[in-house]
Amino acid sequence: MPSINRRTLLAGAAATGALAAAAARAQGETVSETPDLSGQAILITGCSSGFGRLSAIHFAELGAKVFATMRNLPRAEGDELRQIASEKGLDLHVIELDVLDDAMVLAAVAKAERINGGPMDVLVNNAGIGITGPVEVQDMEATKLAFDTNVFGYHRLVRAVLPGMRSRKSGHIFSISSQLGRVIIPFGGHYSATKFAVEAMGEQLAYELVPHNIEVTVIEPGGYPTKVWVNRNRYSGDLAARADARHTDGYPQVVARMGEEDGSGRSADPMDIPRVMAKILGMPPGTRPVRQPVSGGSIPQTAINEISAKTQVDWLGGSPFLGPLVKAVHD
Repeated sequence: MPSINRRTLLAGAAATGALAAAAARAQGETVSETPDLSGQAILITGCSSGFGRLSAIHFAELGAKVFATMRNLPRAEGDELRQIASEKGLDLHVIELDVLDDAMVLAAVAKAERINGGPMDVLVNNAGIGITGPVEVQDMEATKLAFDTNVFGYHRLVRAVLPGMRSRKSGHIFSISSQLGRVIIPFGGHYSATKFAVEAMGEQLAYELVPHNIEVTVIEPGGYPTKVWVNRNRYSGDLAARADARHTDGYPQVVARMGEEDGSGRSADPMDIPRVMAKILGMPPGTRPVRQPVSGGSIPQTAINEISAKTQVDWLGGSPFLGPLVKAVHD
């Protein structure tokens, strides 16, 4: 007799179409999907450029009420999003939010909930930074900024939206991680360290939120040609300029390149990320993946994801208390 868990119970007969689509994709067939996100209130961080900006427009075009957040308003990027929303008749609201600021996070979420007339349906934790260079060269200023933005910022947003989601017993949280949240490239600064933390926090949340019918998906993009390279160069260049020679003299060739990356040679379509998130939201609750690699090239973390899930189930699956939570996420 097949095991019964939250995913099978929630999915029920409604899952048939999504599961058939997933099976077709696995067999190499083309599946045409244009999810209807009408009625979904979605808050996204880091919408001034890149995945955040593209996701805000894409989700609104699919019918969602979108709260596109960014820091340092007013700014041209916010005005541009408002103009696009006006021209296309989109339900898109630009709100100031700096993920480093506790009070601003709470105020932005509260404002979005007031406009929406209720809790958020979806959170997309997207805002992030990268600072390259050897680990030894990463001073505490760079290290604290990387973790405060990429990890603590995600945590601040999760804590702000979850009371509302739990009150309604539904919701979905996306955490934008990276392939480098599962594999490591030398001289990438603390980027992998922060994204490994994002992976762990996202998976733990997925287990803990099972009783509340709230799901979590960690998105693992490969390299895409977005503005992240411009911002990364600025932070990395500033770090190299202020770094102490007693730390940099062991890595002269690497330090000389800090602040000069341009993402050249990357031709993958950044729209891959908003499209895959929309498709996941179009799947019935209970069938959505906890991890989703997205890449225009190789996906080196697949085997790691598979063995990690198997290890979790083998280790904790038999526990009367923890087993059902783990199996609900991975089965």
